[in-house]
Amino acid sequence: MAVDASRRISPVFLGIAAVTAAAGWAVWRGGAGTGLAEGAAVFVFVTGAWVVSLCLHEYAHARTALHGGDLSVADKGYLTLNPLRYTHAVLSVLLPVLFLVMGGIGLPGGAVFIERHRIRGRLRHSLVSAAGPLTNALFALVCTAPFWLGALDGVPAGFRFALAFLALLQVTAALLNSLPVPGLDGYGVLEPWLSERARRRVEPFAPYGLVAVFVLLMAPEVNQVFFGLVDGVLGALGVGDAESACGRDLYRFWRAADPVCAYAAGLGVTR
Repeated sequence: MAVDASRRISPVFLGIAAVTAAAGWAVWRGGAGTGLAEGAAVFVFVTGAWVVSLCLHEYAHARTALHGGDLSVADKGYLTLNPLRYTHAVLSVLLPVLFLVMGGIGLPGGAVFIERHRIRGRLRHSLVSAAGPLTNALFALVCTAPFWLGALDGVPAGFRFALAFLALLQVTAALLNSLPVPGLDGYGVLEPWLSERARRRVEPFAPYGLVAVFVLLMAPEVNQVFFGLVDGVLGALGVGDAESACGRDLYRFWRAADPVCAYAAGLGVTR
């Protein structure tokens, strides 16, 4: 039976996934054996996998909304996993990638446009919002599976570090997006259970919620607490601080490498 075009996986997404897989293979094989080549492969692999996770995040929102009663998500192209079809393509993909490159942090993407009036029941509304960060949490579990399964034998150090850094991005995205702050999915989970009066009072602050969170993260005390929580989650999944830090170091291949990370990854040289 032919698949409806509105639900067929986009060639754009398949192309991104293919490039990501090829870069992952290059990281596994050690690239061309130089620091720059290894770092460039890590950069493409992590960035590609991050974009894939952003697409899955938005798809999860749309798919849950579809089952909740909003059939319009199919017509909007949200079920094709095509990042170009999202309502807020800049917020959903471009801005998170920019923050990844500049600061190495998993920025939550902007949500797809859901026609909430089509969805009945507060629980369904909450599930639509929760689907995104839960997808990031699941992605983190997949990335860290070799760690918590104790299956790291034979996994090259560079690939292990890249997975650790990718897992860090997923955990930060899941935690940030789960905050009960207007404009984030955590508030979307809570909102259906608030009174109409409370929702009206909070609504004007929604566009500034994410900005406020990042301003707070600039405070050393808040930053330390948040990333302490991130490290705690990663530690529970078997990922050490040094592994995610070395993954970030390899990802930023245009900067001088930490000699310890370069040696551990088997590069044999420093950048």
